[in-house]
Amino acid sequence: MALTGALLLTTAPTASADYVRDGQWPLTVYGAENVWKTSQGAGVTVAVVDSGVQSSHLDLTGQVLPGKDFTGAGKPDEDSDGHGTGMASLIAGHGHGANGSAGVMGLAPKAKILPVRVDTTENQIDTAAWAAGVRYAVDHGASVINLSIGDSSAYPGSKAAKAVAYAQAHDAVVVAASGNDAGTVSYPAALPGVVAVSAVDQSLNFWDKSNTGKVTVAAPGVQTPQADPNSPTGYVKADGTSGSAAYVSAIVALLRSKYPDLTAGQIINRLIKSASFINYKDKKAPDKELGYGIARPGTALRMNIPKGPKEGPLAQASPSTSTNSGSASGGNESTSATEKKSDSSSGGILLIVGIAAAVIVIGIAFAVIRSRRNGRGNGPTPSGGTPSHGAGYPPQPPTGYQHYPNTPPSQGRYPTPPGQPPHQGQ
Repeated sequence: MALTGALLLTTAPTASADYVRDGQWPLTVYGAENVWKTSQGAGVTVAVVDSGVQSSHLDLTGQVLPGKDFTGAGKPDEDSDGHGTGMASLIAGHGHGANGSAGVMGLAPKAKILPVRVDTTENQIDTAAWAAGVRYAVDHGASVINLSIGDSSAYPGSKAAKAVAYAQAHDAVVVAASGNDAGTVSYPAALPGVVAVSAVDQSLNFWDKSNTGKVTVAAPGVQTPQADPNSPTGYVKADGTSGSAAYVSAIVALLRSKYPDLTAGQIINRLIKSASFINYKDKKAPDKELGYGIARPGTALRMNIPKGPKEGPLAQASPSTSTNSGSASGGNESTSATEKKSDSSSGGILLIVGIAAAVIVIGIAFAVIRSRRNGRGNGPTPSGGTPSHGAGYPPQPPTGYQHYPNTPPSQGRYPTPPGQPPHQGQ
């Protein structure tokens, strides 16, 4: 679908010398340079509950707080899977090299990342551990919690759901990926009050593998460059609502930095009121695919939006589920590992640039694409039935991500450009 309407920026951005940064089309469509004049996320801690975050990655040095490892290894700043590091880079990466011009730049580059490492090896996710990790994150200053995971064991009434409710009761915004199998929005994204995020591509068209239903907003999630310590070059290009959730977590960090007096609910209100159906003028909110629209950071930061009620516009969890002890151990239950699965408004500044400019920025040839799977889990679906393809997540290979058909196993790794080192700009 051609880009129309609100395409107000007519000048193409200056191309950098770095092939990874040039591929970061979300920064282009979001007009990140203008966004950063208003907020860069300073003073905000974002918890990344995932496979860990490699703090030594060039694009994340100095950004990663001590955190906690719930796998028993005691190393929250290591990441054997790479997924958590990728999410952290989209949120708060600062690039590297001269003036940070190389590598991945996050949308909230001055936010801090609190890594909460949970077991995602051998197709397993430890439900009790990530639930305890959410409580730990809240008790250690995180006001934004990124859950680029799917776990059907986190259904309403579960201890995992109570941990999410605990976070919400303590004024944290919980953001979660909707899922990647074109089914129903998975848990924990489907829980009350959680910002559930679907994906759009570089033309801002809905990504048809996103799970739908109880979606809050959409964000970039197709062919997004991100850090990966397990790639020879340190980067991959990925598809999935995991990345979309990370971008929305970054937007929330920008908002919490700019508006520190707003409650979590009021921040969500600002996020929703500033979203747009740019390519879909016939859609009505909430839409099952895009929710209230595509999230727009610049507009969310600058648009004149009344605060609204403290609790915000999303349905809330029952108060009885959110008053448990805040200690991480208080959220523990007997360990239950579940199967890891496939990872209109106006005003403000523009959301996107013309398609010609986008093509310039993303036109660099990539040899491979990697599809990260954001979901891990099996059990009751949001509708209360048993999982099936289209409602839960289909089984995935042991590596925790799914290749596109007819592509080699090395898919998703950035090739090293001829004559250039893996990390440019050093």
